[in-house]
Amino acid sequence: MGVRAVEPVPGHGQDWDDIVRIWEETDAPEGCKVEIIEEIVTVAPPPSDDHSATASPLQRPLCTVIPEGWGIYQTLGVALPGRGGIRVPDLVVLPRAAASGPGYHVPAAAADARLVVEITSRANADHDRVGKVNGYAKTGVELFLLLDPWHSGCPTATLYGEPGSGTYRVLETVEYGGKISLREPFGLDLDTGVLPVS
Repeated sequence: MGVRAVEPVPGHGQDWDDIVRIWEETDAPEGCKVEIIEEIVTVAPPPSDDHSATASPLQRPLCTVIPEGWGIYQTLGVALPGRGGIRVPDLVVLPRAAASGPGYHVPAAAADARLVVEITSRANADHDRVGKVNGYAKTGVELFLLLDPWHSGCPTATLYGEPGSGTYRVLETVEYGGKISLREPFGLDLDTGVLPVS
């Protein structure tokens, strides 16, 4: 089952607050991911077991290196209003203060989201590889890690960074089994050999 639109939302010109209200009020089954993609509220099925098993071994080493007062979140909405969206990344690392308070989402401002991790699934792989890369770059998220078990040929991990002029630079790409280096403030070599292969 792939991503589906909850209800049609008029295109450009629709009031952002109205779109966010529809997103907040969408009654999706538990575990489903509700996002705004190009000003359309969408619902995706819950992540597969492999998807969840990929997020878990990443979270543990990240917990050992994040600065005091930061958190790692799996179900936090990250707003990209200039890109007509609210994404719910598989992992996002940001200061806890940015994730506190009322509401269901935080801005993806460069000062807040320091690392976003997305894990592709068969249904959304192209969207993660293009749309999310562009969206996070345009809002200035410092580091974006794309884990792609569906990459043609072999599963890969790609680290994007240095956002500028709305695009990222590819910092490193490794096949699963290799290590990928997260820059400061993390200073961590992630072992992709522990990730499940679909």
